[in-house]
Amino acid sequence: MDIVRKMDPDRLSDFISGLWDAEIVPQLVDYIRIPNKSPMFDAQWAEHGYMDAAVKLMEDWARSKLSQLPGATIEVVRLEGRTPLIYIEVPGASDDTVMLYGHLDKQPEMTGWADDLGPWTPVIKGDRLYGRGGADDGYAIFGSLAALLALHEQGVPHARCVIMIEACEESGSYDLPHYVDHLAPRIGSPSLVVCLDSGCANYDQLWLTTSLRGMTGGNLTVQVLEEGVHSGDASGVVPSSFRILRELLSRLEDPVTGQIKPKELHVDIPPQRIEQAKVCADVLGADIYDKFPWVEGMRPVTSDLAELVLNRTWRPQLAVTGVGGMPPLDSAGNVLRPQTSVKLSLRVPPTLNGAKAGEFVKQLLEADPPYGAKVSFKLEKDGSGWNAPQLSPWLEQAVADASQHYFGAPAAYMGEGGSIPFMGMLGEKFPKAQFLITGVLGPHSNAHGPNEFLHIPTGKKVTMVVAEVVAQHFQAGGKA
Repeated sequence: MDIVRKMDPDRLSDFISGLWDAEIVPQLVDYIRIPNKSPMFDAQWAEHGYMDAAVKLMEDWARSKLSQLPGATIEVVRLEGRTPLIYIEVPGASDDTVMLYGHLDKQPEMTGWADDLGPWTPVIKGDRLYGRGGADDGYAIFGSLAALLALHEQGVPHARCVIMIEACEESGSYDLPHYVDHLAPRIGSPSLVVCLDSGCANYDQLWLTTSLRGMTGGNLTVQVLEEGVHSGDASGVVPSSFRILRELLSRLEDPVTGQIKPKELHVDIPPQRIEQAKVCADVLGADIYDKFPWVEGMRPVTSDLAELVLNRTWRPQLAVTGVGGMPPLDSAGNVLRPQTSVKLSLRVPPTLNGAKAGEFVKQLLEADPPYGAKVSFKLEKDGSGWNAPQLSPWLEQAVADASQHYFGAPAAYMGEGGSIPFMGMLGEKFPKAQFLITGVLGPHSNAHGPNEFLHIPTGKKVTMVVAEVVAQHFQAGGKA
């Protein structure tokens, strides 16, 4: 019996679109108002209560829907000293398991928002819902449940489903392994993992993430004095902490090309990923870089589009994301400052061990400090990346069908430059599982930056895709 053909894509589309308009978008509006920053950006998150407020908002909505999913249960799991986790089980027509993952913690505010926008100020303009966290990744719990509700509305069977929404992803998911171990007997062994925390290169088709870079980073500090001194007196005698820091960074990054120098931080890129990068370059063209808010006259690091894709997805790259020890321009006197600190974010290739990369960078930066300066690199993140296993025939076909049904275009495949630590961990724990990694973070959506937005039509369509793929998974018998 061909169960999926009995499912009416138009009916499913109408159901999900209606649920988004009536309930999910209003819920996300309320969610955006909550400044539930990830623990790395709010050390007093527990005392402030914003994380609990976000959890309650999602828990309350999910509970209101469980009566439509017979036998479904929800629990907010709280391990001592750790961020909470929402855990939902939805019984299915088979004991096989589908895991659906998302997170509810947010990046910090960031400067540069438009005058009528703000991180905690939800604003709807046309198809866009502006505000921090709607697309990254607050919609995940709503989209996951909406997909299952749509299947039940048509009586379409699916396997047992487990939904996990963590609250530590933007800090590197350091709490999540403890929850996965704690819940292991209840989770079982998923044969399909769905993650909605990724991106899309355009809003015209379904994009599947084939790889994710890992990440390491932390705070690099160079100290040369116990206190600041007159620059006219000390310059030429006391080496500038900024100059030393610049020299140290040149050990890691070529200051002219931006290429990461140590071979230990590179990997051989799989030939399939190189070919996929060329296809993406042909599909996207200048959209690969046009999505960024360039200042007039700026250009990308190369005109080779496939190389830009590979730079973003498979090669290590460094970003300095914060500075300490420097006064604002309007209060910067003629003082040789005692120290300079920078926060480093180093994206590493998908198949490179993030922890080992972090230790390598620490040794590289701290060894033999120029002039005997006091140099320290305090590691904060060490998440490994992930490279997707080859898609099973059933999943490849399901993805192709779903993209055509709801986007009206073929599915596309590309690596992502960001990190989802959960994927690497799950890849190790469930090596036989298939992965559907996708998301709504497309051109100009600006995750982590100012003017972040959720493209509502894409959120709806991704939800529809998830529903159809989960149905196809059951029909295929959960084959990995």
